[in-house]
Amino acid sequence: MSQSFALENVEVSLSPQQRFEEFLRSRGKRNTPQRRLILDQVFARHDHFDAEDLLAHLRESGVAGKVSRASLYRTLKQFVDAGLLRQMNLGGRAIYEHDYGYPQHDHLHCQKCEKLIEFSSDEVKSIREAVAREHQFRAQGHRLIIFGVCSACARPKRQKRPLDLV
Repeated sequence: MSQSFALENVEVSLSPQQRFEEFLRSRGKRNTPQRRLILDQVFARHDHFDAEDLLAHLRESGVAGKVSRASLYRTLKQFVDAGLLRQMNLGGRAIYEHDYGYPQHDHLHCQKCEKLIEFSSDEVKSIREAVAREHQFRAQGHRLIIFGVCSACARPKRQKRPLDLV
C-alpha cells in the first residue's frame, strides 16, 4: 500500500472567476458584485466551511454588509451547480470545499471535533475501477468519507486527581 496520500495539483484552463462567468452566461444570468465578492472570498483560501463560517469570515473582512444571508446561500448553490464547489452533508450541516481545479480525493471525518482530513489513495481508485468493471459501470468519480475519531480526540484524557488541586 502506498504511503503517500498527498493531493496533486490539477491544471485548469479558466480561473474560478472565468468559469463562473461562463456558467452564468450559459443560464442568461449576470455576475453581480455580490457574487464576485463571495467567489473571491471563497477562493482566497482553501478550507472546508459552511455558510455560517463564510458569513463570519465576510464580517471579519468588513464586507458582510454587502451580501445578504439569502444571497450567500443562493450563490453557494450556484457555485456547486457550476462545479466550483462540492457540498457534503456532515452532522446536519452543508459543508463546502473547492472542487474546480482540485483533484479527486476522500476524507476522514472526526465525529468529535468535526475535523476533516483530506487524502488521495491509488488503492481506493483501483477498488472503484475494479467494482465498476465488475458491474459494467463507467465510474466518473466517487466520494468516500471515513467516519471515526482523530488521534487528538482519541488520546485518553488524564483524570484529575485530588492531589492535583493542591
